[in-house]
Amino acid sequence: MRTALTIAGSDSGGGAGIQADIKTMTANGVYAMSAVTALTAQNTTGVTDIMEVTPEFLAKQLDAVFTDIYPDAVKTGMVSSSELIETIADKLTEYKARNVVVDPVMVATSGARLISDDAISTLKERLLPLATVITPNIPEAEVLSGMKIASEDDMIKAAKSIEAAYGCAVLLKGGHSINDANDLLCRGGEIKWFRGRRIDNPNTHGTGCTLSSAIASNLAKGESLDDAVLYAKNYISGALAAMLDLGKGSGPMNHAFMIEGDFREVKA
Repeated sequence: MRTALTIAGSDSGGGAGIQADIKTMTANGVYAMSAVTALTAQNTTGVTDIMEVTPEFLAKQLDAVFTDIYPDAVKTGMVSSSELIETIADKLTEYKARNVVVDPVMVATSGARLISDDAISTLKERLLPLATVITPNIPEAEVLSGMKIASEDDMIKAAKSIEAAYGCAVLLKGGHSINDANDLLCRGGEIKWFRGRRIDNPNTHGTGCTLSSAIASNLAKGESLDDAVLYAKNYISGALAAMLDLGKGSGPMNHAFMIEGDFREVKA
């Protein structure tokens, strides 16, 4: 069995963060491992508290994984401090990590900045150059490219600018009122669009985590980057189309929508 490691924060509500990553990796046929960057108290209505781990403890988690079950792919999610980003970059370099997918979580859907300017600088300098592919949304791509994105042409310009700056492929996600579920992959200066159908489901908590984890899972299995993105988009479409409805806010998707068998049946 191929293996994948998620380096991200814990979501007590189970819809995003390492919980979404582990569910996604399992559903996509790889063995999931995790290194937790922070604990959060959150549910579908929001986050009430965050407790970061120390850089030393994060380093010990990464040592424990890499020296025992070496991951075939690595996905990183939200990391809010420069010190933790430095630790991740140091360990990925030390262990020569491969198939690194970086979800550069910086800006909330509301537009609120989630990490400090200092942490963003460290992310740009240390982590992005180690990535095989990064998966920014529109606001995050605006931060990375330094330009306003208001059209598909702007998406192309921004993705090319980001790839040139950091030397990694860029999957720029659509949405944010620009082009719904259409994403573009920029690699080697070449652009490929992945068109998707918009699914009318308000429960979208954890979609970014899920997409990047699905890409990492497929890279771990030896798929090309193009196929990894295609399969990941198909998976997330299925998870959304299952129309799970939990919680009082923007709820989670059904990560297990395609899993069948006796153990899935409700006996009572």
